[in-house]
Amino acid sequence: MSLDVAALSSCTRCRLSESRTRVVIGTGPTDAALVLVGEAPGRQEDEGGEPFIGRSGQLLFKLIEEVVGLTRAQCYVTNTVKCRPPANRVPARDELEACRPWLVDQLADLSARVTLTLGLTAAREVLGATLSMSAVHGRARHLGTGTGIATYHPAAALRDPALVAVMRADLAIVRTLVAAS
Repeated sequence: MSLDVAALSSCTRCRLSESRTRVVIGTGPTDAALVLVGEAPGRQEDEGGEPFIGRSGQLLFKLIEEVVGLTRAQCYVTNTVKCRPPANRVPARDELEACRPWLVDQLADLSARVTLTLGLTAAREVLGATLSMSAVHGRARHLGTGTGIATYHPAAALRDPALVAVMRADLAIVRTLVAAS
């Protein structure tokens, strides 16, 4: 099924629609070799309408360009939920479930060979991860159309700079997966 962008843009399936500025659908080429899936839009993303345009995104794309050799324009970028949770809290289970059909349709429309999830929420939603991020990051797993891999959310690396080295190591695996696909 194809993503109905018009319906998504006016979605009211959950309470996040009540406080959002706009729906943050996702950006990038639909034939991108690498798809990035984060948790949820933050304040800057809610205002600007694109995922990962704040400090987290700056760090993320600096690392992706340095390690993987891809620019933001070469990646498709989205989130598990398309509306900002109040105070940037983790999306609630019912919010994730309400948005899941949008994410499933969105990922089905893409021809990604590698999907990188950012943070535990995205790893759980896309990869079915059940363990901690320290246990699941950097481990490739087969998805229906390609390979999925998790790494830490760049916001966590902004809070704990030691995680930047871990993200670099995970991105080195991504580079190998993208090159092999």
